[in-house]
Amino acid sequence: MVKRKCRWMLRASMNLTHLHLALNHVPVLGTAFALALLVFGIWRKSNELKKTALCAFVVIAIMAVPAYLTGEPAEDGVEGLPGVSEAIIEQHAEAAGVAFASIGVLGVIALLGLLALRHGKAVPAWFAGLMVITSLTVSGLMAWTANIGGQIRHTEIRVGAAPSTAISKDRD
Repeated sequence: MVKRKCRWMLRASMNLTHLHLALNHVPVLGTAFALALLVFGIWRKSNELKKTALCAFVVIAIMAVPAYLTGEPAEDGVEGLPGVSEAIIEQHAEAAGVAFASIGVLGVIALLGLLALRHGKAVPAWFAGLMVITSLTVSGLMAWTANIGGQIRHTEIRVGAAPSTAISKDRD
């Protein structure tokens, strides 16, 4: 009975478009958070923090899978809505493919690093530097993809968007 009620509540309150919007924040914000944790660990010379950041990159890469896989159903859910641009959807899908591949690479590198550094081995400076550069790149790709995705329904952030009437009146 409880299981049936939970399924009904999920169906009633969340569809795949909603799920996509909720899940896509994990790789976008998580990558930036793990990068900050890694930099803090380097600054503090803490192997525990550096390894925690590597674990975070692996988890975030795994969490990116459902965010990416719900993208196509989310597209189906918004096509045809007023103000939705097919061109922006396609641009977002292409950016998402690049960002998804890059976070996958980041997650694999982090996992390989964790496997190589088990049993108390220290994180070498060259590997930490590689992870900083790679995660900076991935964070940028995630932010770029999220910005394009936001433009799908938020016409006000599109390039060349006209300011709203309320803002125009305040400036006069």
